[in-house]
Amino acid sequence: MLNPADTGFRATLAARLPEGSLSDADPAHLTEPRGRWTGHGLLARPHSTDEVATIVRTCAEARVGIVPWGGGTGLVGGQVMPDGPAPVILSLERMAALRAVYPEENAMVVEAGMVLADVHANAQAVGRLFPLTLASEGSARIGGNLATNAGGVHVLRYGNARDLCLGVEAVLPDGSVLNGLKRLRKDNTGYDLKNLLIGSEGSLGIITAASLKLVPIPAAEGTALLVVDGPQAALRLLALAQARLGGLISAFELIGRAGLDFLTETLPEIRQPFPTPPDWMVLVELGLPEGLDPGAALEGLFEEGVAEGLVLDGIIAASEAQRQEFWRIREMIPEANRRIGAVSSHDISLPLGEVAGFIAGCGPEIAALGPFRINCFGHLGDGNLHYNVFPPKGGKRADWDAQRDAIKTLVHDRVHALGGSVSAEHGIGRLKVGDLERYGDPSKLAAMRAIKTALDPIGILNPGAVLRAL
Repeated sequence: MLNPADTGFRATLAARLPEGSLSDADPAHLTEPRGRWTGHGLLARPHSTDEVATIVRTCAEARVGIVPWGGGTGLVGGQVMPDGPAPVILSLERMAALRAVYPEENAMVVEAGMVLADVHANAQAVGRLFPLTLASEGSARIGGNLATNAGGVHVLRYGNARDLCLGVEAVLPDGSVLNGLKRLRKDNTGYDLKNLLIGSEGSLGIITAASLKLVPIPAAEGTALLVVDGPQAALRLLALAQARLGGLISAFELIGRAGLDFLTETLPEIRQPFPTPPDWMVLVELGLPEGLDPGAALEGLFEEGVAEGLVLDGIIAASEAQRQEFWRIREMIPEANRRIGAVSSHDISLPLGEVAGFIAGCGPEIAALGPFRINCFGHLGDGNLHYNVFPPKGGKRADWDAQRDAIKTLVHDRVHALGGSVSAEHGIGRLKVGDLERYGDPSKLAAMRAIKTALDPIGILNPGAVLRAL
């Protein structure tokens, strides 16, 4: 049983830390973007890994829970604890240093509190690219990105956060420090603890720093919006693009008509390229080496796509400004969703061969529950869809909340039956603990529980996230 971070505990912890390390938690550290939960707790903002270790050791001694807090951008409630004894909210926002950069090795070592946009800037300063790209990169922090194994728009080419990390430094539940900041591409010396901590959502350890993979900046980039006849045509176009362009496709995003309509409804200042919004289109981005022309490559893809009956219309960005306009359309769809208010949001992934059938089959089943609007968009190149269900135009989310569980179950049951995942890139947090229990393999769940018990026997790290607190 955990104890609260009460006045006596606060005094004990304060005596072991520099002045100003502890404070009452402010609203920014107690809320999450969708407004479904409000947390509580004592805010700790350490300056160093040693201070993080002190906090964890003190919490272990007193049996006080710890909720890791990165940039607060998570969408499954992993960063807030609404119930139970008040925890320590451990924010690494003061640990944002660039420790070292090795451009000749394509590696960089940063502290976990560095904002993702600053990671990008530090890589670009030495002529390199850190390719993890998210809409929330201006506030998300790299420690949280790793703790949730964040995805984003460039997974097709570069992989998830896990694929972009060489090593981690982390504080384990007993307060010991895992010194794993190696910059090695090959290291088979025992269990891979780095990959155990990445994606564990702070339930097994607190990542304090990371060695990151960098890549050369493409010499030229090209972006196009191509109108397609539907998701099946988009998948065939993806296969065609991969055959023509190999590993040079950086992103392949599916955008449905509902997303464009939502932008018109909530963000009319965003310029849309087609006079009549198409039912389906894809955003394709290429990153090419020196000597190759992205415009010519996209034009060739467009022409072959038209000849194959896959592409109905298209626009190739003629300038960097237009390329950014195209990306702004895609990146602002989540904000439009937020303004309208989803009844039920789903971060799912499917085998590519099942995507079109899922979209075609799930819509009518949801329509049978009510006059809902569906905004389906996402990272088609890696099978990750954001399949979100909204009230009818003019309606409010609160009026339809009673249908939320039925919608979620319908969508997730269909995804599971098709061999997909009900959590593609957002994690489990607190929102999807029940889903993990419903759809997870029993042997996997038993192994996860055994690992959690072995590393965190008291259960102080992110209690109730990923695995239900016992």
